[in-house]
Amino acid sequence: MNLLNNIRVAFRSLTSNLLRSFLTLLGIVIGVAAVVALLSIGQGVTAGVTSRVESLGSNLITIAGSRSFTPGVVGGTTSTLFYDDYTAILQNATNVLAIAPIYSSPEQVTYQDNTSSYQITGTNEDYFTVHAYTVSSGRPLLASDNDLRSKVIVIGSTVASELFSGLNPVGRSVTINNSDYEVVGVLTTSGSASFGSGDNSILIPIETGYTYLFGSRAMLNGQRTLSSIALSAATANDVNSVISQVDIILRGTHGLGLTDTLPFTVSSQAQALSTLSSITSTLTLFLGAIAAISLIVGGIGIMNISLVSVTERTREIGLRKAVGAPRRAILFQFLIETMTLAILGGVVGILLGVAISLLVSLSGLIHASITAGTIALSFGSAALIGLFFGIYPAYQASKLSPIEALRYE
Repeated sequence: MNLLNNIRVAFRSLTSNLLRSFLTLLGIVIGVAAVVALLSIGQGVTAGVTSRVESLGSNLITIAGSRSFTPGVVGGTTSTLFYDDYTAILQNATNVLAIAPIYSSPEQVTYQDNTSSYQITGTNEDYFTVHAYTVSSGRPLLASDNDLRSKVIVIGSTVASELFSGLNPVGRSVTINNSDYEVVGVLTTSGSASFGSGDNSILIPIETGYTYLFGSRAMLNGQRTLSSIALSAATANDVNSVISQVDIILRGTHGLGLTDTLPFTVSSQAQALSTLSSITSTLTLFLGAIAAISLIVGGIGIMNISLVSVTERTREIGLRKAVGAPRRAILFQFLIETMTLAILGGVVGILLGVAISLLVSLSGLIHASITAGTIALSFGSAALIGLFFGIYPAYQASKLSPIEALRYE
């Protein structure tokens, strides 16, 4: 009996009891659909995270104080960066495209009768280059704004919407700490509140902030402090070199030797991307493993029904053996039946999984990424489930004695 005839017999056997076949098929359908949907969502999240991190700026390197924990000190202590650290890096580091000092402070911002609390970020004109920020209207901060200690700000799109309720903010003034500041620009919407989005930002010249806004909070032992420093290496190949230079410069400004622990975190965009990708990939594998459990349950259902089928068709098996059918023909026939059931369920499951993924993407919450690899993996898994869980029933059928089988009632 050739393969085509075996498949015809398999379909005839499956359609002889449609309800039972459908219920058996359902387990595989649900399992494959879960694999396709969960892997697609996981891959979509990974792609989204990667895209968002990459959009933060070209070859971004961030320097921040690291937290240390001391017995008896609640919450530990955080190392302090100084403005002099920024100046030293600016003067001594090579292959740096742009470098921005950053000091952040929460403040109340008022426009007419509307007051809200926002994080005010004091920085310079390089901040826009480092973070790849652009303005949708007005202009960014300029070097002259810091030189003149101008009372100007650039705001994010969310801030503009909340404070100005549809009005054009450019040219209008807001009140911060009893002083008026002119809005000179509005940042282009990034569309996300995470991973360093500028939508909720209010940027101010850092010299203006030190002079009029931050006060003693930004001072420590007579020195101006920073929340962090952000810089952009000239090329991707320069990132590691710049990090090494920053390490040496910070050791010099803080009087540390080469063997001392640097009390700051110097991290690159690539490192953050690698860490996040590792986390999301692990999550995707975890979701896939959960979905695989559904496939295994579906496979057990196939094996159970196949064993029932062997019992019901015992006389048929005995008759086929009596007229000369070899064991391998019986074995092959039952394997074809279980694999046909599994593959059919796999195809339906793939279609259902793709539909679920598309619905998730249309919802706008998460973009599900459907790949050929996911489809191939799901289809292959369904076929393997049919093969693996069909071997035992097929073996049981093939080893039946024709005499005993013909006597079976």
